[in-house]
Amino acid sequence: GVVSWYACGPTVYDDAHLGHARTYVTFDIVHRILVDYFNIDVDYAMGVTDVDDKIIKRAKELNRSPLALAREFEAKFFEDM
Repeated sequence: GVVSWYACGPTVYDDAHLGHARTYVTFDIVHRILVDYFNIDVDYAMGVTDVDDKIIKRAKELNRSPLALAREFEAKFFEDM
């Protein structure tokens, strides 16, 4: 069988933290169980929030564009996770 799985991702306005790690480690464990033990294919998609009041506020504080700030922290998130 196949499972379609959508997960809300981070709002990328700062570095990833332990709370993010806990969430995505849990997702990884469940994914591995579905695939390795139950032989279920998983179509996984995760959204990343790159337009949000927190991003706009942080960008203003740092005198940067919100999009550039979001892209930087999105890349860092995927590197860290």
